[in-house]
Amino acid sequence: MGHRVKQNQTMARGGRNPFQHITFLCLLNIISFDIPVTGFALKTCRISYNVAICVRSELSAVPQDIPSTVKGFDLSRNNISRINRSDFRNLPVLIQLYLDNNNISQIESGAFANLTSLLMLNINSNRLVELGEDLFHGLTVASTSFKSMTSLKLLDISHNKLQHITKVHSIIQHLPHLRELYIKNNNLTTFHSWELTNSSLELKYVDLSQNPISVFSVTADVFPNLTTLNIGGTQRKQLMKWDVRNKTFFSRVSTLDISGLQMTFDDMKSLLETVNSSLTSLRMNAMKQNLPALINISCSIPTMSTLQLRYNKLRFVSSDLFKLCINVTELDLTGNEIQHIHCRAFKFLQSLSNLSLSHNRLSSVPAATRNLPTLRELDLSSNNIRELGCDDFTNQTMLRQLSLYQNSVSALSECVFKDLIQLQVLKLQTNRISNLNGAFQMYLPNLRQLLLNGNELTTIKHGEFRGLQSLQNLSLHDNQIQDLKNRCFIGLTNLTDILLQKNHIKETEINKGVFNDLINLRRLDLRENCIKYDDCSALPYAPFSQLSRLETLAIPSQHRRLKSHLPRNFLQGLTNLSEFNARNIQLLSLHKDMFNYTPQLQTLDISSNDLRDLSPELFSPIQNLQSLYISHVDLGSLDFLIDANLTKLEFLQARKNQYSVISEEIIQSLPALVYVDLFGNSFTCDCDNAWLLKWIENNNQTQVFDAYNFECNYPVNLKGKKLLDLSIQSCSVDIEFIYFISTTCTILLSMVVSFTYHFLRWHLAYAYYLFLAFLFDTKHKNKQAPNQYDAFISYNTHDEPWVIRELLPKLEGEQGWRLCLHHRDFEPGKPIIDNITDAIYGSRKTICVISRRYLESEWCSREIQVASFRLFDEQKDVLILVFLEEIPTYHLSPYYRMRKLLKKRTYLSWPRAGEHTELFWEKLRQALKTREDCGEDSLLLTMDKP
Repeated sequence: MGHRVKQNQTMARGGRNPFQHITFLCLLNIISFDIPVTGFALKTCRISYNVAICVRSELSAVPQDIPSTVKGFDLSRNNISRINRSDFRNLPVLIQLYLDNNNISQIESGAFANLTSLLMLNINSNRLVELGEDLFHGLTVASTSFKSMTSLKLLDISHNKLQHITKVHSIIQHLPHLRELYIKNNNLTTFHSWELTNSSLELKYVDLSQNPISVFSVTADVFPNLTTLNIGGTQRKQLMKWDVRNKTFFSRVSTLDISGLQMTFDDMKSLLETVNSSLTSLRMNAMKQNLPALINISCSIPTMSTLQLRYNKLRFVSSDLFKLCINVTELDLTGNEIQHIHCRAFKFLQSLSNLSLSHNRLSSVPAATRNLPTLRELDLSSNNIRELGCDDFTNQTMLRQLSLYQNSVSALSECVFKDLIQLQVLKLQTNRISNLNGAFQMYLPNLRQLLLNGNELTTIKHGEFRGLQSLQNLSLHDNQIQDLKNRCFIGLTNLTDILLQKNHIKETEINKGVFNDLINLRRLDLRENCIKYDDCSALPYAPFSQLSRLETLAIPSQHRRLKSHLPRNFLQGLTNLSEFNARNIQLLSLHKDMFNYTPQLQTLDISSNDLRDLSPELFSPIQNLQSLYISHVDLGSLDFLIDANLTKLEFLQARKNQYSVISEEIIQSLPALVYVDLFGNSFTCDCDNAWLLKWIENNNQTQVFDAYNFECNYPVNLKGKKLLDLSIQSCSVDIEFIYFISTTCTILLSMVVSFTYHFLRWHLAYAYYLFLAFLFDTKHKNKQAPNQYDAFISYNTHDEPWVIRELLPKLEGEQGWRLCLHHRDFEPGKPIIDNITDAIYGSRKTICVISRRYLESEWCSREIQVASFRLFDEQKDVLILVFLEEIPTYHLSPYYRMRKLLKKRTYLSWPRAGEHTELFWEKLRQALKTREDCGEDSLLLTMDKP
């Protein structure tokens, strides 16, 4: 029949009560600032504003990957058949839970045990036959085992098969703070108050509608706080017997719904008398009985102000139908097939403020409405009205809202709204209006919202809306507008929203500056028009240059499907623009300076274009961007995000592109990202995406939408496989094992170094110098020249006096040997080490004058090392050791090479010579005189063996 009929049909099939939606949104608004939900990949659901949404996901069980911080959980319209004890154990802060429209036939004991914060539970439209009394066991806040779920305020178990009120009582007796209870359509056949005794109920709203109740008996005050009662009937022809012993039992009921209820007239009269002292709103929709008599009885209730009489097939409204309804302020006659209304039908309703005549068969505005000076809202939508006359709304100076949508009005006249000086909302959409005829040029000074969408307008003339100086919202979409005359919007200085999508407007129209008068405009929608630009060249006049307060701009998708560009200064002047929608306009490119004029941009949608490539420079002027939609633009890579510096981006939708790899650098360049949608891309299933897989599964900040359905496209043998099924063990290095090995090696190395330094440092030093000597020996062994000297004297500077006074006079002066001394014979300017090696290899012998100072000298050590290498390399007797002082053998331990020499060779000792120095000098002479083969050592140097 129409929108409202469909809404009722949905309710009858188990849809949610609109009141529940309002409650749900209010609760979420209250809690939305508490604990934000962090993101990750969910297999079947998505998270939005702290709500896990799993609607129509073909689930057969409650998913277990829902974050513990969600406060709303919608599992409606799935195939869940059983609720287990563990299904909701990790959701301690859940406030809203929807399980409606499933196949639930069993709920385990204590299934809601951890939902201590739950305020709303909806399990309607399932197959529940029984609810155990320990269903909520475990939700204790005190010692009493069943003082549970104290937070629950709304419970909806409608559209099940409980059949008896005792099964409901077993639950609600343990929910002491329950305010709203919905148990409609559960095949309840009786209602006896004694079945609810011993219950301390605070219920304010009870819905028992659509149950074939044959006896409604109340003998005790079981609902002392009840304000809303719905006991509407079913399609069965069974009469309900009303038995309420005390009329005070429902003395607080202010809203009563008895739609479709079938009772005897006396019982109906008794029912209405029961609420006689408190009733303010009565719904008697689709009644089968004597409606005029019921109207008279209900209107006799002095407090009753709202009367709903939908779908009663009145067809004709007589002059006396509402003669007793003098206190009614709201009257709803929707869907009654009304064709005629007597001109004096509402004359007794002198306080009427709201009147709904929608979804009837009226061909014109009824004259009866002209005599209602207090009327605030009039709904004539969805009728057959073809014309509007100048007298149709006479005297309605208090009217605030007028609904005329879904009629057949073809034209307006200048005088039609002349008396509506207080009108704020006018709904004329979905008619056949092709000409406004000046209807908005003079009147309606307080109009805030005008809906003209879905008509047949082709032209907006100059000053067409000049009389609407208070207008804020103008809807002109879904017309045939192709001509916007110069200054057609003059006078609309307070307009904030204008919708022009789905028309035939061309770029030549908007280039004329037709929007310049809309200085306070906040939202402009031009989608699905014929606006097209051939290149990126700057326009001589930017079309929106005067709209500095515009916040939302949507530009058209092309009817002709022709490739297009946007001029580089298209957005010039839009300094406060926060949302730009350029989806599906066949764009081939975006100039890098496009967003230089929009520094406040937060949402950008350029999806479904042929951009193929995006430059990081494009985003440099819009560092406040929070949401980016780049789906279906043939992007081969998202690498541009790395340098785009979008540090505030929270939402990224990049579906159905051509990239196959998402690198770590891309994600790390978006530190604020909380939601990303990468569905429909051709992912490569190899180690290039190993990091992406680990990040999807382990990150606790970003929700990756539908990640479990990402499919592989490469390599060919994995095509069609799920990306998250890919094993990446071979791609990763065990960092922990590497840390262990590195730490172990470091510790062992430290221990070895410490041990070596403490016990072997002198041996290492000696080995170092030995190695250097080896190098020098290798360098010079092939360069031997005839000996220049008989002996090279290796001594420490501190022993120089003995060498000068004792050694030199004897060996050179008396014995005639030619000696080499460093202070006398070394070549000036030549490196010392070269002088040393040349002196050793240029002498027949090397005499080492050893003292404690000698052992500690670095250069002396090098000299004896080079001499040692010559000794071992040439196998000649070239080394003579002369000790100037007694040095114990154990003191030679650090000088390992020296100690080893002493064990194999004899030596001369100056202290042992004592007074017989002549023998010392003779032995030294013999040593210098001997041939240079090692075989003579034993004969000549035997006296000084230690």
